[in-house]
Amino acid sequence: MTKGLVIVYTGKGKGKTTAALGMALRAVGYNHKICMIQFIKGSWHYGEMTSSKRLEPEFELTAIGKGFVGILDDKSPIEDHKKMAEEALKVAKEKITSKIYNLVILDEINYALNLGLINLQDILDVIAARPDDVNIVLTGNHARDEIIEKADLVTEMREIKHPFKSGIKAKKGIDF
Repeated sequence: MTKGLVIVYTGKGKGKTTAALGMALRAVGYNHKICMIQFIKGSWHYGEMTSSKRLEPEFELTAIGKGFVGILDDKSPIEDHKKMAEEALKVAKEKITSKIYNLVILDEINYALNLGLINLQDILDVIAARPDDVNIVLTGNHARDEIIEKADLVTEMREIKHPFKSGIKAKKGIDF
């Protein structure tokens, strides 16, 4: 048994979820069991919803969020988003402590915290509850110092140039 890691992908640049998915792809290659819980995504269709099925049974994707909060076509009350984020956190704790998964990805959990959908202490409690051999990845911008302190690996994605600023919209297979 090897000691699991707490890994954080944060920052304003693209690639946080993609980095976590790359790690999942690598882990599937060793027949590890992976669960990805998405805290914000949920109402739109995006590529990993379909491609993740090709990685089953080792990879499990659970989208619990109601979609992006307060942007584009979001008409849901903030209370609904909070309820879903709290449910995602409950599922995360169950998956992490189940002794089934080698890797649990908490996708966009840092955004959920930054938006006030869940609280910091609950996330710290989930991290503290993990068995020693479970790896956890937390993604999303605005990673709090307290989470960074608990992490073994932190990578900050930094935007240098983005096509959206040139008027290029998000592309299937690249952005979603």
